[in-house]
Amino acid sequence: MKYNIKIGEKTFEVEIEDVNKRPIIARVDGQEFEVTPETDTIQNAALPIQTTLGQKPVVGGLQTGVNLTGNMMVAPLPGTVIEIFIKPGDKVEAGQVVLIIEAMKMKNSIRSVRDGVVATVQVSAGQTVSHKQALVEFEK
Repeated sequence: MKYNIKIGEKTFEVEIEDVNKRPIIARVDGQEFEVTPETDTIQNAALPIQTTLGQKPVVGGLQTGVNLTGNMMVAPLPGTVIEIFIKPGDKVEAGQVVLIIEAMKMKNSIRSVRDGVVATVQVSAGQTVSHKQALVEFEK
């Protein structure tokens, strides 16, 4: 995805490959940067970038639609869970596909927004979920 980011008085076009991978690879004016979100919470938001000259930018709030509330990952869209790839006790990495939600005849890979150990899976295959419904709980 491409974003127009204003830092100070200058606007940059920033291209993000995969917002679920850590670190995130961002291209600015043909130069690649590795960036890391300020928090584990990834939500629909503007794309604020904080940077100091000579340092890598830090992205806080990437647009993915998957939210992490406390230790709970919630559904980014309503649909039907068609496949689950994790179970309680599994270690997952940020960006790893944990389940697939079908919505409007499209399969959407739902990726973990953080590293952690799965405490509980709140849904089952075939279950219909609503927007922001709990999907996965991580251990604290």
